Amino acid sequence: MSLRLTLVLLTVTTTESVSADRSRPLTAAAVTPSPVAQEFKWEVENPERAWEFVVIHHSATGQGSVESIHRDHQSRRDRNGKPWLGIGYHFVVGNGNGMRDGKISPTFRWKQQLHGAHCGSLRHNSLGIGICLIGDFHQTEPTDAQRKSVISLIRTLTDRYAIPSKRILGHRQIRATMCPGRFFPFKDVVKESMQNNVTFNSFNSVPVSVR
Repeated sequence: MSLRLTLVLLTVTTTESVSADRSRPLTAAAVTPSPVAQEFKWEVENPERAWEFVVIHHSATGQGSVESIHRDHQSRRDRNGKPWLGIGYHFVVGNGNGMRDGKISPTFRWKQQLHGAHCGSLRHNSLGIGICLIGDFHQTEPTDAQRKSVISLIRTLTDRYAIPSKRILGHRQIRATMCPGRFFPFKDVVKESMQNNVTFNSFNSVPVSVR
């Protein structure tokens, strides 16, 4: 039976303080959807993996999409000379050039709960959720929509799989690379991802045990 993971972007409008205890869910009275609230539903076809990391990347291109990255990655070979299955990431976040700005698209690797092929580390590919933002962040920062979306996505994933902030990584923390780029606001994104007033997360099933 498939699991449906739902992420809803909400704005906290209550004057009451929000508890720092992440185990305490926000109630309906504590949050009000913003006029631009978005809802994403991702069907998971296979049993969930015991994810332990979130790894952030940029495409290092001005434009792109799940489809264009998939085609590129299909032409690659692993260390044994075997072709890749396709796109190595689990999620892609658009920048308005090839995908809608801020759109979060899951790939077949997420839907089928497959290992990634995105960071050159067996451990982090096996246990890490790869997120790629379209853009070259050596040259520019992510768009505002991308930033909001990736924060919401990271928050949803870290809540579900009990992933601590120290395991939210940039590609460069794993391999000798500049990815996700010098203009990616990594520290701010991690900090905002762990704040209760960024998102409210809902799952239409009982959370799984991942430890």
